[in-house]
Amino acid sequence: MKRIVFVLLCFSCIAAAQQKSESRDERVEALLKKMSLEEKIGQMTQVDYDAIKKQTGDIATYSLGSILWGGNSEPPSMKPNAWWEISDAYQDLAQKTRLSIPLLFGIDAVHGHNNVDGTVITPHNIGLGATRNPELVELVGRMVAAEVRGTGIQWTFAPCIAVARDERWGRTYESFGEDPGLVKELGAALVKGFQSERLSNPGSVLACVKHYLADGGTTNGKDQGNSEMDEATLRRLHLPGYVEAIKAGAMSIMASFSSWNGQKMHGNKYLLTDVLKGELGFKGFVVSDWAAIDQLPGSYKEQIALSINAGLDMAMIPNAPGDKNNYLEFMQLLKELVNENRVPMSRIDDAVRRILLVKFQMNLFANPSRDNKLTAAIGSKEHREIARDAVRQSLVLLKNEKGFLPLSRNLKRIHVAGRGADSIGMQCGGWTISWQGSSTLKLDGATTILQAVQQTVSKDTKVTYSIDGTGAAGAEAAILVVGESPYAEMFGDSMDLSLSKEDQAIIETMKSSGIPFAVILLSGRPMIINQALKASNAFVAAWLPGTEGEGVTDVIFGNFKPVGKLPHSWPRTMEQIPINVGDPTYDPLFPYGYGLTYSK
Repeated sequence: MKRIVFVLLCFSCIAAAQQKSESRDERVEALLKKMSLEEKIGQMTQVDYDAIKKQTGDIATYSLGSILWGGNSEPPSMKPNAWWEISDAYQDLAQKTRLSIPLLFGIDAVHGHNNVDGTVITPHNIGLGATRNPELVELVGRMVAAEVRGTGIQWTFAPCIAVARDERWGRTYESFGEDPGLVKELGAALVKGFQSERLSNPGSVLACVKHYLADGGTTNGKDQGNSEMDEATLRRLHLPGYVEAIKAGAMSIMASFSSWNGQKMHGNKYLLTDVLKGELGFKGFVVSDWAAIDQLPGSYKEQIALSINAGLDMAMIPNAPGDKNNYLEFMQLLKELVNENRVPMSRIDDAVRRILLVKFQMNLFANPSRDNKLTAAIGSKEHREIARDAVRQSLVLLKNEKGFLPLSRNLKRIHVAGRGADSIGMQCGGWTISWQGSSTLKLDGATTILQAVQQTVSKDTKVTYSIDGTGAAGAEAAILVVGESPYAEMFGDSMDLSLSKEDQAIIETMKSSGIPFAVILLSGRPMIINQALKASNAFVAAWLPGTEGEGVTDVIFGNFKPVGKLPHSWPRTMEQIPINVGDPTYDPLFPYGYGLTYSK
């Protein structure tokens, strides 16, 4: 009898789920039938905050579907309350339209809610890749989602599931690593973290998997470049992450600026429609990258036709009225294309149906506003502990001569040096407050490595500091923090990954002092470190750890054993790049998956 009741309950649950799904689909179709062509095109249009902030009436006039905050578009104040005040006000405008379709707000929260001062900045994806811990990555995603949702924003343009095959690429740190197996596992985990069990949960945000397809496989690591490979290689290396992300529930995907064998992805109907929506069964919507349709051939009108017909559902149009290729022009030209039968009405309906489906799944029609409890939790101790754990699990110990690490907290004197020792900007890297980041960045609640050292050692230990490495005489040990200055896409590509002359000089100064020292490298990718590695007693790849510097000192002082493993093969020279596990000739400085730990 109990078994029969259980079976009946199961059938009842399935029936209820089907009824709920059918009800949602019916609501989408009912709303779609009420919409004019202009309202449909409005839903397909995403406008940047900087473009709309002086003409907010356009939100209602054109029934706009989405607003984004680009890398450098933000409120005058970067505090959380400034963000939610704007999102609340804009959402009120959307509610005054004829059909009251809620706005979807998007932002590049790619390692924490990184455009907002006072939030928790987590390690970039390369660091998460080093943790090899999908449960932790999912937890990080949930924490980030809560902070994003606390500012009234419901959509993050993350995770990036690029398989970075060439470290010269300036977006290498946005990738989990060089291996598609690692990328698909952690990408799916982050999607689950962002979206929780259900997109309708108040603390969930819509994930946006990017950049479809093969953005990490361009020739010479050129950003927005050309991925030259046959289809079998494309599918083997770069498609698995999308397969797993869709299984994990991803409902938005961003097309890539890059090309595949000379054809721009934003105009590739085979990959956007036949493979993604057909073969993979993707039910969500495809959004463009920043003004990316402008890179397609032909006039702006022809570019719009090519991209929409290829399968693009929402266009990111950042330009304001009066500028070239602005959102008003986009909407007018798309309307003309439909009336001229150059873009079928069925394609418009398909795009809008997908967008509305996601908005219903997110329960935005019933509850478009933020949860005040989530706002109050931004930057909380609990959130910082999650990020701190991610930091310490991400560190990769590359060298530890004679067990130099961990250091004792009871040494009489420790000298700390280097450009990165007291720099939140270098710890966080690009995509932090501003698009490219800044070495001089200050953030509420953040802890530098120097501050973390000072907070970790005993009260009797003296901590001294210099940027250039001088003044170390008399110290029992030194910690030297070097690495890359912040950068992001377009400006981060580099043909020389050597340490800067300034960093090399600091290492030589420290070496000549005779004080034993550990090097902590802050970088978004493996670098050429041969001389620094030889000179140091210990060497730690800390990637771009974010705001929680104590995660670094947890490892340096032995509160936590190193567990991180390299997500990239580490090259000996620039001539070895690209070098990836599985290459016919494979002789890296450190192999993929390498990482030491402490014996005690």
